[in-house]
Amino acid sequence: MTATTAPLTRTPVRAARRPPARLRAWATRAPLLPALVFLIAVTQLPFVATLVISFFDWNALYPKARRFTGLDNYRQVLTDADLRHSVWTTVLLTAAVVLASLVLGLLLALLLDRRFRGRGIVRTLLIAPFLVVPVAAALLWKHVLYNPEYGLLNGLSHYVGGPQPDWISRTPLLAVEVSLVWQWTPFMMLILLAGLQSRDQQQIEAARVDGAGDWQIFVHLTLPHLRRYLELGALLGSIYIVQNFDAVFTITSGGLGTANLPYTVYQSFYQAHENGLASAAGVLVVVGSLVIATFALRVVSSLFREEVSRA
Repeated sequence: MTATTAPLTRTPVRAARRPPARLRAWATRAPLLPALVFLIAVTQLPFVATLVISFFDWNALYPKARRFTGLDNYRQVLTDADLRHSVWTTVLLTAAVVLASLVLGLLLALLLDRRFRGRGIVRTLLIAPFLVVPVAAALLWKHVLYNPEYGLLNGLSHYVGGPQPDWISRTPLLAVEVSLVWQWTPFMMLILLAGLQSRDQQQIEAARVDGAGDWQIFVHLTLPHLRRYLELGALLGSIYIVQNFDAVFTITSGGLGTANLPYTVYQSFYQAHENGLASAAGVLVVVGSLVIATFALRVVSSLFREEVSRA
């Protein structure tokens, strides 16, 4: 007698239902939502408020007399002689500081790209000016270096029998530019040094084997390789220097023809209490910065694509 065994039946295991893709995407982004909300509240809402105020004739001393004027504030910013001069000063200040910082930064980067004893200490000392608080750096130049009575520049000039000028009164815009160049040269140096250290060393060695000198290697290999890094340094430097307020306010207080657009915004808002006019000038500064930032992002993305293609 054989016992019959019933066939083993497997109970089907129901596959775990995966949440839909859209739900998974929101679950992934959920931890970032508080930061996004905070960023919008801190940056975008004030900008929207500034944009709305820029369409009004609004003096803080007479709040009940405000009225909608459309684009009149923008028209005044672009046609007023003092405001046009501040725009031109901003362009001149930015161009001079960026170009001088790039040239000096390139020279220092070429120096630090070589091996020598104490290179780490030298690099740390050269980076130090960029780490100084902008207001402190401006005060340093105004009192320690530019002061006509006890400043270091006049002290050195007196030691060699030279003149004792009042540097800020004689060359006010140049005084502001030199202080900014001193502070921004390390930033350019770091960007260009990164570019120099990413060169293809085999290509350089092959050029040396073929008889190329240092100058030929620099002109035909190094400079073309650094083009993207030079563009990136110029664009990022322009973004920050266009918005610079500390040096102008601290060294010259906007006098002697050194008032740039950010200082004019401050003057219109806090001294003249013209909220609408100051808001319109501020919107123009933001728009200009966004235009420069757009080009900077394109340069950065192209650099990333080049690095990925090399890898």
